[in-house]
Amino acid sequence: MTATNPRIVTVRQNILKANDHTAAENRATFAAAGVRAINLASSPGAGKTALLERTLRDLAGQVSMAVAVGDLATENDAARLRQHGAQAEQIVTGTICHLDAAMVQAVLPRFDLAGLEVLFLENVGNLVCPSSYDLGEAARAVLISTTEGEDKPLKYPTMFNTADVVVITKMDLADAVGFDRDLCRENIDRARPGVPVIELSSRSGVGLDTWFAFVRGEGA
Repeated sequence: MTATNPRIVTVRQNILKANDHTAAENRATFAAAGVRAINLASSPGAGKTALLERTLRDLAGQVSMAVAVGDLATENDAARLRQHGAQAEQIVTGTICHLDAAMVQAVLPRFDLAGLEVLFLENVGNLVCPSSYDLGEAARAVLISTTEGEDKPLKYPTMFNTADVVVITKMDLADAVGFDRDLCRENIDRARPGVPVIELSSRSGVGLDTWFAFVRGEGA
């Protein structure tokens, strides 16, 4: 152990403690406004934005929704989501590989929370850093696509162990890529025993009714 290690640990503990305090403030803000905040986490390309596009489109007029989008650079995803008539605000994190509670708190004044039912927090594409940061969400959905490999839950157990629901995306490609559904679900259960799992395709629409029920807070 080097002489600097204890200091690094202390700094990290202080950062997470401060984050948890801000997350609690965010959670109180959401509760007061009656907003269900959902944190979406996944590796890059798992289909978070595609799922949000389909959700915004299919639930338009039924559920009032908005999105805060985290990315290291560009406003591309927010621009995509605005095309579906919902407010989408970009959070550019620069070199930081995750959203934190302070970033979310800073963007909240841009939203009319009193007029919202659901606020999606689309996290930066990463299965490591976001696991440690509570954003004040009511629920955390961790996505894994059929094209990524069935062992992702075993490689990144901390992320999956924080999930309130695991969403397997791109089920329309499962056969084409040789996806082993049973093995993937077994690995998910090893990382997070008993966690609800939703299998869906944003393209074909399979499984979306179960996802929409989760979005509304009706379970998975």
